[in-house]
Amino acid sequence: MSDVSRCPAAHPDDPTPCEGPAVATVLDVHNTGADGCEHHAARLLASLQDGRVYTLPDAPAGAALRVSTAADAIPPFVWNEGAPRTQPNQRSHAENRRREWTA
Repeated sequence: MSDVSRCPAAHPDDPTPCEGPAVATVLDVHNTGADGCEHHAARLLASLQDGRVYTLPDAPAGAALRVSTAADAIPPFVWNEGAPRTQPNQRSHAENRRREWTA
């Protein structure tokens, strides 16, 4: 039987597996946090309004920066692939910036 446990940052509806150990803590505006692998930490950060990310003490250098950079290009709740993304709060930060530059 395979181990189906995932990091605390993995959303229950997100079917993707962890990609490595927990390396970052993602905090919401109320300072509630979850530790996660880079993959799930980025997906969680992308789904939060005004979230923040911090590297865990034993994480490789630059982990929080990689999480933040990845989150910038991920739309909120990316695992909801069939949902239309017509509003700014449904698109990635990077996509919203591109739309602002071309407007």
